[in-house]
Amino acid sequence: MASGREILIDDLPPELLQNRESEPHTAGEDWEQSLANWARKALASGDTPLLDTALPAFEKVMIMVALNHTGGRRRDASQLLGWGRNTLTRKIQELNLIFADDNEGSDE
Repeated sequence: MASGREILIDDLPPELLQNRESEPHTAGEDWEQSLANWARKALASGDTPLLDTALPAFEKVMIMVALNHTGGRRRDASQLLGWGRNTLTRKIQELNLIFADDNEGSDE
C-alpha cells in the first residue's frame, strides 16, 4: 500500500510488476512494434488464428476513439474510419459494443 498520496512502481502488486518486467516497453517503441511483439508472444503460446483476436480488438479501439472524438456521432465517426454509417452500426453490433449514452439515432 502506498504510504503517501503518490503511488510508486514499488507500491504496485507483484503480479503487475511481473508483467512489466516480462514485457519491457521501450520508450521509442511504436504501435506496430508492440503489435509484432504481441503476435510473436501469441504464436509462441499457440494462440491461433491471430487475426480472430487482433482484428476485433483493433476495430473496437478504432471505433471507440472515433466515437469519443465525435462526441458519439456515428455519421461523423464512420467518416473518420472510412466506413459508411451502416457499416459502423453493423460493426458495433458484431463487436457487442455498448455505450452508456448511445447516440445511434443522432446523425448530427
